This record gives sequence, structure tokens and C-alpha cells, in this order.
Amino acid sequence: MHVKTDTKEKFHAITVMEPSVSATMTEEMERVLLSCLQNDPKNLVLILSEVAALDMAAAEKLVTLQQHFYEHSASFVICGLQKAVEEFLDQNELLEIMNVTPTESEAWDIVQMEEIERELLD
Repeated sequence: MHVKTDTKEKFHAITVMEPSVSATMTEEMERVLLSCLQNDPKNLVLILSEVAALDMAAAEKLVTLQQHFYEHSASFVICGLQKAVEEFLDQNELLEIMNVTPTESEAWDIVQMEEIERELLD
């Protein structure tokens, strides 16, 4: 799986550079994304603007990974969904449980708010 990683002050921005993400790619996707939890910053913004298709196994893996990040006090925000991918997630009732924003800028805002929330709750 081809990805582009850009480390910002508070998060890693990972852009998936594939036209589709399938079940056969989930193990590698998990390895790449979980590696972010090993380094500061631990927060992740996953940019899917290049992805035109996502299969069910990959979508479910994203939900699982997002939950894993939150269990480890780190943010996981997905942004830049193409219309077809967003509709697929919505039809399969996954979109409502995922942390999704239209743009990276909005994802950055969510990461900042969640960082403040974690500081206040600790």
C-alpha cells in the first residue's frame, strides 16, 4: 500500500495513495497506521482523497483502528472522502461511528479539541 506521511506538530497526516483499499491491504494498513502510536505525536489524520473505492473489510478495519487509537488516548480523524466512499460508509452504517471531516483543516481542529479535552479529563 502506497502512503505519503507528513508529520505535523500535533498529528501524523497519512495520505493513502491508492485508488481502492481492499481486504488484502488491511494488514499492511493496520501496520502502517498503528506505527503512529509508537511515536509522538500519536494523533493521526488519515487522508483518503485519492481513494475511490473501499471494501467492507477495509472499512471495518478503519473503525477498529479508530477505536484502538481512542483507547490509547490518541485522536484518529479521517478526511477527504470521495462521494462514492462516503456513500458506501453511510449505506453500511459505518459513517456515523467514524470521526470524519471534509478537510484536513477541520481534522486538525478536531485533534486540537480532543487534545484539550484529554488534558482537562486527566
